[in-house]
Amino acid sequence: MHWTVTFTGKAKKQIEKLPERVRLLLFQLAREIEAAGPVRGDWPNYSKLGSNRHHCHLKKGQPTYVAVWSEDRSAVSVEIIYAGTHEKAPY
Repeated sequence: MHWTVTFTGKAKKQIEKLPERVRLLLFQLAREIEAAGPVRGDWPNYSKLGSNRHHCHLKKGQPTYVAVWSEDRSAVSVEIIYAGTHEKAPY
């Protein structure tokens, strides 16, 4: 099943500020979500945050970068709502 992945306006602005290596990992994550769905247990420190929200670490260390996304199973779509440092993540 193919999922549609979009980015919120806030996430798009955050992407511009990410280091290139982290940005590439985020785009790789988005491609994997499109192909296999929002549950990404094969990514580091992945966890489900609620009934339809997920997060995983893109890069550990100082600082740690994370991505947070929400899913809509009825529309087979995922929206990446945050991409940035761990400290400011909307958990």
